[in-house]
Amino acid sequence: MNRFRIPLRFALAGLLAAASAAELLAVRRTEDPLALVPAGAATVCVIHWNELRNSPLGPRVFTALDEISADGDAARFLQETGLTPREDVDTVIVAMSPGAKAGDSEDGLVLFEGRFDVHKLGSALAARGASLQGSAGGDAYYRLAHKGGGSEGAVALVNRGLIVAGSEPAVLAALARKENGGSGGLTSGTGLGRSLGRIDSQASAWALVDVTRFPSIRGRHTDGDGAQPNDEPSRAIVGAMKSVSLIALQATVRGDAVELAATGVTADAENRDLLEDSLRGVLAMWRLAVQEKSPELVSVIRRFQIDNNGDAVSIRGTLPASFLRSLKGSRQVEK
Repeated sequence: MNRFRIPLRFALAGLLAAASAAELLAVRRTEDPLALVPAGAATVCVIHWNELRNSPLGPRVFTALDEISADGDAARFLQETGLTPREDVDTVIVAMSPGAKAGDSEDGLVLFEGRFDVHKLGSALAARGASLQGSAGGDAYYRLAHKGGGSEGAVALVNRGLIVAGSEPAVLAALARKENGGSGGLTSGTGLGRSLGRIDSQASAWALVDVTRFPSIRGRHTDGDGAQPNDEPSRAIVGAMKSVSLIALQATVRGDAVELAATGVTADAENRDLLEDSLRGVLAMWRLAVQEKSPELVSVIRRFQIDNNGDAVSIRGTLPASFLRSLKGSRQVEK
């Protein structure tokens, strides 16, 4: 009987090792969209469109989608794929980084969560000249054809609930992060990922901007031509922006109202005080500007709060449905 025990032990050990390896791979792989976003991105924006559909902001948010759907080739693409962006897309994540050198184009990545017919999408892409490629991890993606030759980018139909699109290097890097558990991604705690704690995870839409990556913002001066005498608070805000390293923005739908918040991070205490004072000055200007034409908005502006805590200055407030509807009305008048 002993002669059977050694092979049996090896067999059991092999099975345990295989099971452990499979379990490890399962842990390492991820399809969390935020984990697929590069931590080195300069800007990350997340929009939960499914939460905005029934909000007062909905009509304004989806107007652009309606315009796209009415476009010739776009309309044909949507018809072929059976895709209805208004209903089928739940979340959109956009990550952008400026070029390494002046004049270089930005590198971008867009992720869509929702309900997709990947077979119809693949057929429609192939019919438009996209070629099916394989990544190092074994994931397939489509290299989009460029009318003048070369590639316009890439699209990976990860599964029925997730699509990744962008430049080919960006898509390949995202697929690699999917296989290695999000290493180097936004949720790894590096880059902009270190600032995720400044965002309410329940926000309907939010954005993080690494201002240090945009010299045009930090280098903007405050003595521009054409400024009005009462623009001093606005000038001061622009001046304080020179020391701001990060901007965090978020909007949350609460019933028929929308809560807004914006935060500017700066290590310079003097500039934080300047930013706080400037924001209070701008709110005062807004109250004066609306008190005659829209006196009901004065109380809305008064309820905005400004906080100067730690290394950041924040402003937050709530826009009621009546104000959001007035924005829609004003846009229709302009048209």
